[in-house]
Amino acid sequence: QVQLVESGGGLVQAGGSLRLSCAASGSIFSIGAMGWYRQAPGKQRGLVASITSRGSTNYADSVKGRFTISRDNAKNTVYLQMNSLKPEDTAVYYCQFTIWGIDYWGQGTQVTVSS
Repeated sequence: QVQLVESGGGLVQAGGSLRLSCAASGSIFSIGAMGWYRQAPGKQRGLVASITSRGSTNYADSVKGRFTISRDNAKNTVYLQMNSLKPEDTAVYYCQFTIWGIDYWGQGTQVTVSS
């Protein structure tokens, strides 16, 4: 059984920063891609950033230059450093891991950016 536990969400003023973390526990031998998604009220869940097992990254256009995804394979953890936050970044953020071809999701953490 694999579980993903997220942390680091909260309330921040526009222009501020937050760092999200997501750690996996359970029967894990190898993690492929890791990613962060977000879902705002009334909108579909969409990709924010992803990172492959080799460290290649991909970002949504709306966060390029502001957000940075990274991973620590020894700790089975992925991070999302969010800088210059905007009110439109407000959403529930979910981490996602691909392990042996199966996608696992975190429970979600709320990020609220006030103007």
